[in-house]
Amino acid sequence: MRPSTTGSKTEPAFVSKEVSEARRYYLDLNPPAGAALVAVCGGVERMSPEYLVSRRDFPFYAVELVTEGEGLVTLNDRRFQLSPGVVFAYGPGVAHTIRTDPAKPMRKYYLDFAGSEAAALLGQSGLGLWRALRVAPVHEVVEVFEALGRESSHAGEIAHDICAALARLLLLKIQQRTVASGRSVPGSLATYERIRSHIESNHLRLRTIEDVAAECGVTAMYVARLFRRFGQAGAYQFLVRLKMNHAASLLQDRGMNVTEVAAQLGFADAFQFSRAFKRVHGVAPSRLFAD
Repeated sequence: MRPSTTGSKTEPAFVSKEVSEARRYYLDLNPPAGAALVAVCGGVERMSPEYLVSRRDFPFYAVELVTEGEGLVTLNDRRFQLSPGVVFAYGPGVAHTIRTDPAKPMRKYYLDFAGSEAAALLGQSGLGLWRALRVAPVHEVVEVFEALGRESSHAGEIAHDICAALARLLLLKIQQRTVASGRSVPGSLATYERIRSHIESNHLRLRTIEDVAAECGVTAMYVARLFRRFGQAGAYQFLVRLKMNHAASLLQDRGMNVTEVAAQLGFADAFQFSRAFKRVHGVAPSRLFAD
């Protein structure tokens, strides 16, 4: 996760400063009246141990998903435990307090949105009753949050329309993947989500699945088995894809050349990096970006 590129002087007052890392985007902080659905802003944050948000009101509707750590949320005087896979929402007129466990600081995704259809969509998702829900598998919901982050980097009305469509998809995905009350999540799925989240958070420094397994307290064979059962790709393929997505950003957005990116991502040489990049994206990096 990269720190937010938006300076704190220009960030809205409702954005918490009690975070250790953040990747945020801002699309439309003054959404037009009469719009059906507008993605306002969003991102992903890692809480500082002292993180505490307490508000009596909020100008937009918001959905937040915890992917690491533990905490508590109070929504209109109803308290809910927060842990990986728990999602909750709030909006105008909804008093809410969010606090992290100082010993286990949370990492969470969020999306703020508005529009004439926002309240109805939130209600259909089950979050409009102002309660916390659990979703599984978590990565399917995370993928929509990540897609919002990617699309937000593009300028123009089409990008805003795509983000509005993704906001709608996010609420539908939460509705689809909510775990029924009283139903337990299989231990193996919970372990898979934990390992997947660890890879997502640390993919820039992780080199092998043996590294992943050691840090997550399991064997490499078990990691492979979990990804065959629950993942859409093998564990190593997932790790490499995350690295190559970051590589594309370095090449395109930061203007780094192939050799520089290969070194930063820990590849032995530019040739080895280029082969990995082509396997993931279908073309050599030199075909897309100037070296």
